[in-house]
Amino acid sequence: MADELLVVRCQLGEREAFAELIRAWHPAIERYVGRMLTGPDDDVVQEVWLAVFKGLPRLRQPGRFAPWLFTIARRAVMNRLRDVYARPEPEVVDDVPGADEAEAVVDRETLGGALAALPAREREVLLLFYLEDLPLDVCAQICGVPVGTIKSRLNRARKLLRRELVRKGYEA
Repeated sequence: MADELLVVRCQLGEREAFAELIRAWHPAIERYVGRMLTGPDDDVVQEVWLAVFKGLPRLRQPGRFAPWLFTIARRAVMNRLRDVYARPEPEVVDDVPGADEAEAVVDRETLGGALAALPAREREVLLLFYLEDLPLDVCAQICGVPVGTIKSRLNRARKLLRRELVRKGYEA
């Protein structure tokens, strides 16, 4: 509800409301862009906020700000990753033996490296679903695909991530 009010205030021309919106959402956008591009990219983050500033007056459903914002961020990231998406999808991976539950804590560096090694589509869905805590339907809306596709990408991404962690020496 707070975001909705901020959006309406922005649409009414309050500059401070836009600054509050940026303060509230900038870390999430920076995190999303950084993880999708496997490193920080201030230019892409700035492109996102510029597009938000230009498009905010035309946003008809202020309550849907978060999916709209991540859709803009996704578009900016995809523009940067266009050549990655042009490659054919890698082959399907069979399940790696081992328990799904982690028996130990994975250090951030290992996890970050494993995430960076994933294909962009799988990395994106893991980031949106697990790190940004967005529901499946919102992830589907952001990615522009059906919910079933998000579910299959999540399944594939978990398998790829598990395989990459095992390859890096982490045993679950």
